[in-house]
Amino acid sequence: MINNNVLLVEDDSDIIVWIESYLEEFGYQVNSLDTVTDAISHIKQSHYDVVILDINLPDFLGYEVLKYIRENNIQLPVIVISAYSDQKTKIHAFKLGACDYMVKPLDLEELEARISVHLRKKKSNTTLLNIFSIEDNQILFKNKPLRLTKIEYDLLKTLIINKNSVIEREKLCEALSSISSERSLDYHIRNIRIKIEENSAHPQYLITEYGIGYKLII
Repeated sequence: MINNNVLLVEDDSDIIVWIESYLEEFGYQVNSLDTVTDAISHIKQSHYDVVILDINLPDFLGYEVLKYIRENNIQLPVIVISAYSDQKTKIHAFKLGACDYMVKPLDLEELEARISVHLRKKKSNTTLLNIFSIEDNQILFKNKPLRLTKIEYDLLKTLIINKNSVIEREKLCEALSSISSERSLDYHIRNIRIKIEENSAHPQYLITEYGIGYKLII
């Protein structure tokens, strides 16, 4: 496989050695840092293909790394690894731009599989620029106008504006007065997928974050 550069931000030396040893067997180049300050400095100066990020770090919370990446519009997938399993913490990480979340103790085989998935998505996204655009109250998909109902248009527009971030189901329902229930939200999401996905049963763009909401990956 082509070497991919992984930035591991973790302060537990045992976990660092464990993850490094496993991923390097698959050809990944792993650079490990233990503070938010160093992580942001290296992201500024070096190229990485994916970040594995702990939340509890010695200087600041790992959220600051997510904020920096989002505020600077850096296309860099971040997988959060944390001992926190509560929904509130997961939602906060997703809102700040995390693409994935795994609870410790980790299954390294699963971690490598998730890294591989996000790297494929990143490669696909970089080859398709301007997948979605909004022009004159119309949404274009790969430069072709989509035929959408008013509700579908409003939903997809909200997802495009908040691209790559998870939007909670409740907020999507609140944003659309014509939607009376979460069940009807699922119905409209399903119809949108039929119009934009090659295989709506295995979506590439409009992703479900189970128990939380939806996000549009661009």
